[in-house]
Amino acid sequence: MKRTFLLFTMLTTPSVSLADNAVNVVSWGGAYSQAQDDAFNTAFEAQTGISVNMVDADDPAVPLQAQILAGNVTTDVASLGYSDATRLCDENMLMLIDPATLRPAPDGTAAVDDFLPGGLSDCFVATDVYSTIIAYDESKFPENPPDSLADFFDTEGYPGRRGVLKEPRFTLEMALMADGVPAAQVYEILSTPEGLDRAFAKLDTIKDDAIFWEAGAQPPQLLVDGEVVMTQAYNGRIFNAAVDDGKPLKVIWDGQIYEMDGWVIPKDAPNPDDALAYVTFSTDAQALADFAMQISYGPPRKSAASLVGNYKDTDIPMTPNLPTTAQNMANALAFDNDFWVDNLAQLNERFAAWLAS
Repeated sequence: MKRTFLLFTMLTTPSVSLADNAVNVVSWGGAYSQAQDDAFNTAFEAQTGISVNMVDADDPAVPLQAQILAGNVTTDVASLGYSDATRLCDENMLMLIDPATLRPAPDGTAAVDDFLPGGLSDCFVATDVYSTIIAYDESKFPENPPDSLADFFDTEGYPGRRGVLKEPRFTLEMALMADGVPAAQVYEILSTPEGLDRAFAKLDTIKDDAIFWEAGAQPPQLLVDGEVVMTQAYNGRIFNAAVDDGKPLKVIWDGQIYEMDGWVIPKDAPNPDDALAYVTFSTDAQALADFAMQISYGPPRKSAASLVGNYKDTDIPMTPNLPTTAQNMANALAFDNDFWVDNLAQLNERFAAWLAS
């Protein structure tokens, strides 16, 4: 059965007519939605007879909230980041999802015990884990390549320009970890004046060598163009540039900061039963492993890790390329949305002042 791909061109959703036994799924488009289509939708339609309409949006939270506020909900399931899901759930816009309705792990472990911390909340079921990492051009370091977050800040041992995200989030955390703060203590220390001073002092050590970026497509291009030798980046962008485009780019997993995307179901969804069936099916351990073989985002269920094989139809194993792989998580930090909700405004001001100084 062929699925329909639609595109949002307005903040409110165009009228989409849904037949019975169909779900309208709003996601991020591009390779991400294609991976969901390949991993989830064909099998779901074959097993349930429920058709899936994939709808693309630059940020699914925007049209979803617009629909809810307008009282014209056409979305059944939407892919959101954890922070947006939490916000809309707190505003009573989303359906509660009982973890007991989700499929257990293959060995019978309940879903609530199988998902990684943060993978389940009142209205949210995670589908993938992605991360902000350090990447480098391996052709620039044929001997003794960098392998730690500290190396990113070592411009004497590893000379060259650095690509730095032009905002405090991720950047301040990485500065503290590079300065020796254990991942488990980062947000505690960042909550103090002394910790903030320490983070900015660490950033001072690379400021003169920094090229600041804002869009996710920029870091791999900065590396490929030779404008930087190392950069903060999003892991999926570097994987695609290296594997799909054949560029000599490598990921340093030390100090990665990981986040999750996942499904939500809006209140007043046109087909809530089919929506829940879709969420349940697509967050099964095998389905999540299938998704991780299409795109370099890790499965948020522990039991899915051993089920991950090669990337698409290649001989490239995906496990070493996923944020959730055990060795890649050795010094990983879970992004703390609550900290940034409370502190983003004031730290944006301080970061802007630091940039201008």
